[in-house]
Amino acid sequence: MLQVPFIRDHKQKVIEGLKKRNLDAEQMLDEVIALDENRRRLQTELDNTLAESNSLSKEIGNLFKSGETDKANALKNKTGDLKEASKTLGDELNATIEALNQLLYKLPNVPHDSVPAGTTADDNEEVFRKGDIPTLHANALPHWELAKKYDIIDFELGNKITGAGFPVYKGKGAKLQRALISYFLDKNINAGYTEYQLPLLVNAASGFGTGQLPDKEGQMYHVTEDDLYLIPTAEVPGTNIFRDELLNASDLPIGITGYTPCFRREAGSYGAHVRGLNRLHQFDKVEILRVEHPDNSYKALDGMVEHVKEILDELKLPYRILRLCGGDIGFTSALTYDFEVFSTAQDRWLEISSVSNFETFQANRLKLRFRNAEGKSELAHTLNGSSLALPRVLAGILENYQTEDGIKIPEVLIPYTGFDKI
Repeated sequence: MLQVPFIRDHKQKVIEGLKKRNLDAEQMLDEVIALDENRRRLQTELDNTLAESNSLSKEIGNLFKSGETDKANALKNKTGDLKEASKTLGDELNATIEALNQLLYKLPNVPHDSVPAGTTADDNEEVFRKGDIPTLHANALPHWELAKKYDIIDFELGNKITGAGFPVYKGKGAKLQRALISYFLDKNINAGYTEYQLPLLVNAASGFGTGQLPDKEGQMYHVTEDDLYLIPTAEVPGTNIFRDELLNASDLPIGITGYTPCFRREAGSYGAHVRGLNRLHQFDKVEILRVEHPDNSYKALDGMVEHVKEILDELKLPYRILRLCGGDIGFTSALTYDFEVFSTAQDRWLEISSVSNFETFQANRLKLRFRNAEGKSELAHTLNGSSLALPRVLAGILENYQTEDGIKIPEVLIPYTGFDKI
């Protein structure tokens, strides 16, 4: 979440930044500042009251020791009043802090200066494009029909077992899926990321730490009896490794990668654009996460973008990169680049990765700090990216690599699949 001192010292900058998100936040910011002023006043009054109470307690002890019982008992009445005042002030302070935090939880991150203004995905800015869109044969099919034709993904069986959005991968489809996961992990490890196997369920504190709660609560699967949430992305358990940690500057940068299934309710998603692998409730994804010194985080973001580009270059898929506008950027992000692969059979772009810098937004929630060169505690910057989300990558491969007599396997994946055609 946003830091109160930053809001207080740069109120106009925050107002203008949040306007890019089409949010008029001036009244909320005024409330934040007013609550913080009240918090500081109450904290000062409480500290002074407690100090006076402690001082009187010492004085009473000394009076009893010296035999001045009447004076001591007279002062004891005053300490009782001070304790009652302390309790009242403490309750008011806690209520004010809670109100302040609830308000801060509703404020999204301030977009980076480079983020374009806009209201929808149509206003995103294309910054890079590479790869020729293949010309398919006359009988080319979309991936959901290819999956059925070659018996590699069974959507109806997944619907029988669980429901729509839970596909079953079979035979060469399952092996291609596993090949992609291994390839992505190997690429990330070779780039310096440490592999982690992460929990698929997280507690509410983890959801709040990375900003999924309360913003996306309705999109997460909630195990109510245990108050746990199925992860929507490895970003949540991965970043929470560092919750409540004070790192040394020498520990930075930190880069981790992990493969996990991901679970999203995707409430309200209907229509032709959610067919097949286009939008699922359960899907596989390999993630990369970074914890960076604030001075280096945007250089690190550029490096993550180049890393994902290299993967797509090796897969030989046509893709483009978009800088998301203020109306489309995620709640926690300061700057996000989306990667989209072109689905030739569907004649549309499919998002397959988001690479984001959250600056201190998540770190402030997580209390993720490092000790800087002056020995002072400072919030780190957090970043994450899909490297990659599998369903639409797989859809792109099936559709763009299809021929009249089968589906070719990208050359870079053949060592992982052990076959070169489906």
